[in-house]
Amino acid sequence: MSAAQPLAWVDCPTGLAGNMVLAALLDLGLPEAVVAQPLAALGVAEAYRLECREARSCGLRGMQLEVALTEPSPPHRHWGELRQQIAAAPLEPALQQRVLEVFALLADAEAAVHGCAAEAVHFHEVGAVDALVDVVGVCAGFQHFGVKQLVCTPPPAGHGRVRTAHGLLPLPAPAVLELARRRQVPLAASDDFPAAELTTPTGMALMAVLADRFGQAPALRPGAVGVGLGTRQLDRPNLLRLVLADPLLSGQGELQETLLQQQAQLDDCSAEDLALLMEALRNAGALEVFHQPLLMKKGRPGHLVTVLAQPDQGTALRSVWWHYGSSIGVREQLQQRLSLPREILSIETPWGVVRVKRSRRPDGSWLCKPEADDLAAMAARHQLPVERLRRAVLALVEEPLP
Repeated sequence: MSAAQPLAWVDCPTGLAGNMVLAALLDLGLPEAVVAQPLAALGVAEAYRLECREARSCGLRGMQLEVALTEPSPPHRHWGELRQQIAAAPLEPALQQRVLEVFALLADAEAAVHGCAAEAVHFHEVGAVDALVDVVGVCAGFQHFGVKQLVCTPPPAGHGRVRTAHGLLPLPAPAVLELARRRQVPLAASDDFPAAELTTPTGMALMAVLADRFGQAPALRPGAVGVGLGTRQLDRPNLLRLVLADPLLSGQGELQETLLQQQAQLDDCSAEDLALLMEALRNAGALEVFHQPLLMKKGRPGHLVTVLAQPDQGTALRSVWWHYGSSIGVREQLQQRLSLPREILSIETPWGVVRVKRSRRPDGSWLCKPEADDLAAMAARHQLPVERLRRAVLALVEEPLP
């Protein structure tokens, strides 16, 4: 697997649950110590036991995981108490931040559906200890494998009713629906499934935080596949597949991907309105937004606005067009894009740290570009011309880099 851009694809045709994701990571060869060490730092080493075994679901193999609690009646914990416990633990900073982010999102969603303050949320539905095991284990697992990009397919949430501490609740579970609303996570249809809970709040919160986007997998070359099995019996294999891969390169070494192009011609908006539309499209997740001048009917000057985005972003971006734009139509088509593999380096210079985007050409040479904002900040701080700093930084970049 490439060290520059390791990719993970989570395929969840029968839903998301924290123990299924963790089981898939363990199936990939994640050492249990990677899970146990941060949990010991949190002081819960004696509160659980991982029971992981190979099993089958409708004839397909995978790893099935159960978090067995060693306390007969573990105490309920408020989010305020749990947050202090996580923040005070001697965890690796990046892991600690991710774990806090997942639990904070989960607490906010639970608070919204129960009408209480987030600090007062009890983690009894997801369980304090088993939720810690799932969240810490999954976050530590992706960090262990060095995943830089994570894509998750839209999960089905389920339908029917589920029995909880609050009685019978409708499905999707209220917290799952709130998490999907907050993070704009698309939900796949589940009407052809038996009535059941397919996606849990913990599973949804994990992917809402960790996934870079939801949609179909990009072009990739699979390197390893881990399978986590659910415990519920369905009319089909109840599994989650986790694929570690490299983005697919063309024969010349470029990254190859399919993008959505959206375009509209505008001749009835002001410069201010045009700028607002383009900024809103960028904020909604578009990869590129640009416009070109046009001469339209009746000799009117106009603009052709073009957007490039991931294919699954189409619905969200169309809502921006209708809200901020003046056009009554938007054209769409899928396009193939080839791009050079790239990475961002932080370079120490006599004037400060500068981020440099570095891309490898097919002949093996490097194309380097210092970050313009960093150069501008250094120029202002040291009262030096930007172009002089750019030349100096590029001269440093020509030296051997890691």
